[in-house]
Amino acid sequence: MIYLKLHEAEEKLMVAMCDEALLGKILEEGDLVIDLKAYSDFYKGELLSPAEARFKVDSSRVYSSNIVGDESVKAAIDLGLVEKENVMTVNGVPFAQSFKLDK
Repeated sequence: MIYLKLHEAEEKLMVAMCDEALLGKILEEGDLVIDLKAYSDFYKGELLSPAEARFKVDSSRVYSSNIVGDESVKAAIDLGLVEKENVMTVNGVPFAQSFKLDK
């Protein structure tokens, strides 16, 4: 299961997705820190299966995404929010961020 939270700004969306098991944890590797404890409110939205999450996101409205965890990253790739080659890891946990720039 994954948490999905859609942050609306004007008519666009910022998507936050995090695997349920990771929320409340702090992932650290060298200088890289992903604090899912202090920023849990940013990610904690609806608790959904990856399939359900895919139906909740209108990818044409997404301008930014923050994705953490195996299930969440796979769902984001399936939605076209991130590309597989842009996924990084911290302590073996995949994560990705994306930003869409207007022309």
